[in-house]
Parts: sequence; structure tokens; C-alpha cells
Amino acid sequence: MATAAPPFFLLCWLLQAVSSAFPEEPGPLNYIPTEVVRRHAVFLGRPHRTWLRQEPLHIQRILQVNRTLYIGARDDLFRVELDIVAGDEMFYSKKRTWESNKNDIRICRMKGKHEDECRNFMKVLLRRPGGLFVCGTNAFNPLCANYTGDTLEMVGDTVSGMARCPYDPKHANVARFAEGNLFTATVTDFLAIDAVIYRSLGDSLALRTVKHDSKWFREPYFVSAVEWGPHIYFFFREIAMEFNYLEKVMVSRVARVCKRDLGGSQRVLEKQWTSFLKARLNCSVPGDSHFYFNLLHSTSPIIRMHGRDIILGVFSTPSNSIPGSAVCAFDMEQLASVFEGRFKEQKSSESIWTPVPDDFIPKPRPGGCAVQGSKFNSSNAFPDEMLNFVKTHPLMDEAVPSLGQRPWIVRTMVRYQLNKIVVDTEAGPHRNRTVLFLGSSRGNILKFLIMPNQDNSVTNSNIFLEELEGYNPDKCAEDSVQNRQLLSLTLDRPSHTLLLAFPSCLVRVPLARCQLYSRCMKNCIAARDPYCGWTRGSTCSFLRPGTRLPFEQDVEQGNVAHLGDCDGEGGGTYN
Repeated sequence: MATAAPPFFLLCWLLQAVSSAFPEEPGPLNYIPTEVVRRHAVFLGRPHRTWLRQEPLHIQRILQVNRTLYIGARDDLFRVELDIVAGDEMFYSKKRTWESNKNDIRICRMKGKHEDECRNFMKVLLRRPGGLFVCGTNAFNPLCANYTGDTLEMVGDTVSGMARCPYDPKHANVARFAEGNLFTATVTDFLAIDAVIYRSLGDSLALRTVKHDSKWFREPYFVSAVEWGPHIYFFFREIAMEFNYLEKVMVSRVARVCKRDLGGSQRVLEKQWTSFLKARLNCSVPGDSHFYFNLLHSTSPIIRMHGRDIILGVFSTPSNSIPGSAVCAFDMEQLASVFEGRFKEQKSSESIWTPVPDDFIPKPRPGGCAVQGSKFNSSNAFPDEMLNFVKTHPLMDEAVPSLGQRPWIVRTMVRYQLNKIVVDTEAGPHRNRTVLFLGSSRGNILKFLIMPNQDNSVTNSNIFLEELEGYNPDKCAEDSVQNRQLLSLTLDRPSHTLLLAFPSCLVRVPLARCQLYSRCMKNCIAARDPYCGWTRGSTCSFLRPGTRLPFEQDVEQGNVAHLGDCDGEGGGTYN
């Protein structure tokens, strides 16, 4: 009797099955020496160099407002001036401590939580007219408050953080303001059983998703939210309901709600979304057997490329699969059109999921926004048949395809997992290049130049420019997997730097390291870095946008055949 193949051989077979379709994965043109990275400026939570910090920071969120950076940590909120750097360190100009009171801590401990968990971890940090909106876990009893942006003074009373902020600092959450309302995706309870997309704090009625319904959510991990047209789109991953497997299969999703949804009738979906729909995101390598990257980790904002509004996502494989990560792009028009397609249903708990026949879809079409001036100018005027349908059929049949039907970037069989992304669509002296910076679970940064095809089609080629280590164990904290977890990656365009937030520190990394090739023209041109060019002073210089300095670079080809080798002193010469 034949035995099942060991998992290792199954993985090898799967990789072989799709290897012919996999994009090539060359290494970077340049590995950046560690000693270069360790000179980068850091923020350690100090007001000045002589002050010693006693406790680790436990950074949770960062928010950039013009030339000011706000950092939400454990019990502390910091204001940092980005244009003031003293050598290799940034210091805060204002700090506000917001600790949990003794009673909240006592109750938290009574519920079995550890002392380190019963603190106030700031998980929501948003800009609001007149200042900041901040929510913290507050010893598993979340609270929110308004703060001034300049002095970090609390304004008014605190409000409940329920459905706006998670109880547990380890839980993912999403929050953003749109049209005066706060849209959040989090959990509403101590046990993290009730996941919710929630609207509150504005003039509109508070709305939420249906409670404890696995068709709407099943153990979601919320990643991001964007505003586009009349909708808010939420990106997350969750356990799939539509696959009839014994094991749990995690997939990536996008859900949307109408910003001006008023909820259903008193009979169906009262104070709940009438417009909630969700669809799967397909990030896979095509072939005889598709190779899927099912776990979404982060997305870019919506960016304009090739005349389209697109959003980029970083995906990975699950831990029991071939290790790999990918970046896929999605056209917002294509994404929105999936929500106009067929719905998916399961007629009984034993049956497979199938598309709903068009004849069975009620009118007006479920999941749409109410239109002023129409017969149904408010969502609470929708007929019960339509509301019942959307309540039981939130899943779309088709998945959202990635642009070009394949990832833009793939990295497999590496020691790290890609998990953060930032995009510079105005890179280079002419602001006409696109550079992707990808952060990983080990704290290193990968830098890619995206090259559009000559027909300006949706597919692109990419050049792996650099790989560098972002974490600085000499300054931040002891070198550990936990400390190296990259929390956020932010582009600070005016200073031409990246801001890397780790639990124990924030590191500021220049967009390019042109000085490494400063005396070698051949190396400068071969680097193909759109930020660097060989200038008249015989040096490799950072090219500021709009520079009038004469320079040479060859980003397209990196052709150095006409250049001689560097001499012993590192200088570049012509043949």
C-alpha cells in the first residue's frame, strides 16, 4: 500500500511544478556594509543626550504631520522635530505620559494578564482637525482621547475605546478618519472573539458588521484601509469559509462599505452595514499549478501609475509552505468591478460554495450605496429581501486579479519574510522613476527600481538595487527576533530618508548611499540608482529633485563598457 509523500517532497514537487513560471530572483546589485547602516540617526526616547532612558520604548504607531513626527508607544506619546537631528540621534521636543490607573491595572491582573500587558499601548494615532486622536489599550480596557498637536495636552474627557482600539497590544487594528467619521477595524471584546468594522464619532449613525457571523468574519487580521470614491476599502486576511478542507486555510481579502451607509431597516441590519461585501485577493504565480501567496501583510496607499489608480500589497506564504514573499499590484477599477460580479453561496453546511444565479439576486443590487434622488435614497429604505440577501451573501464569487496576472516581485527560499512596503513614485532628479522599498521580518530593507515596459503596459520589470540592514543593535536594544520586527516603514520625502520603526527605536535611513561610489564613476553608473549621478566634481552625488547640476547616470541599462576600471584609490576613469 502506497504511503503519503513526506511534506518536504510535496513542497519540492510544488516548487518544481511552478518553477518555469517563477520570475527570476537575482540578488541585489549592491549589499550595503553593516558599518554604513550603524551610522544612521536613531530615536531612543530621550530629550537630550545626557538623559538615560530606564525602560524600553515599545513603539506602537508613528504619524508624520508635515515636519513633525508623533510616536505612540507604551504609556508615552512623543513629538519629534524631523528637521532637528543632533549627530546620530533624534530627540523629542515634547512628551506626554498617559498611564493606566491603578484600578484598571488591578482588574487587568485579576483577569489573568501579565503585568507588562496591563499598560497603555497606543494603538490608534491619527491626525484630526486641531490636533491628534489617540487610543490606547489601557490595561485591557481601551480608551481614546484628543490631544493638541503642539503641547500634547489632553483636550476634553476620554471616551470609550471599545470597537475603536483592541484590548490586547498584540492584536492588529486599522483606523482612519473619512468625512468626519472614524472608521475602525478591530475586536470589541476582552477575548477577541467579536471582530468588527465600525463607524463612529461623526454626525452619521454608528454602524458595525454583523456580530458572531463567520460568513462576515472568521478570525480576521486587519492590515489597512483606504478611501476611494464613495467607499472605504479594508484589507485583511482571515480563515476562508469557502474551501471544504479539513485544515484551516488563510486567505487575503478586501472588503468595502459605503461611507454614507445609514444601516438597514428596523427588521433587518438595523445599525449594521447594508453595503458590506468582501472578495479574495489573488496574488499568485501562474502555471500548471498556481503558487499562491495567501497572507497579506501590508499595502501601499493608492498610487497613480500607468494612468491607473493602483494599490500594492506585500504577501507571503504560510509557515508550513515553501517560504516566500511577493509584491502584487491591484487596479482599483478592476477591484471595484469584482463587487459588481457574482455572489458566492453555500446552500447547506455540507455543500460546496457555488455562484448565485443572476435570477436569484434581488433588486436593487445588494451591497450598493443608496443614491440620492432614486427610489431608495437611503439604505434604511432598502427592501427586506435585499437586506436579507446581503446579510447572508457578503462574499463575492470572483477573486480580485493582480495586475499582469503575476507578482511584480517574488522572493523565495530566503531567511526573512517581507512585511512592509513604501513607494516613491517621484524618485530621481526628474521625479519620473518609481522605487519600492520593502521591509522584512529581520529588519533589513530591499530596494527595487520598477521599470515599466516600453508599451507602458500593466506588467513591469524590476531591478533589485540594494539590500541593507535597517536595525542597529548597537544603539537600539539587544539583537533579537522580537526587537527586529519592523513595525512601520515611512517615506520622508523632504529629507530624502526612510523612517523605520522598531519596538525599541526609530531609525532614519537615507534613500541612497551614493557616497559609497563617490570616487568611482564606473561603480556609480553601474549602481543604476535613480537617486545617484556622477557630477562634474568627479564624485557620485545624491541628485535632489529638479537639480540643475550636470550629471551622468544610466538607470535604464547601467552601461559602463566605455568606462575604465577604478584605480587603486577608487577613482573612475575613461578608457
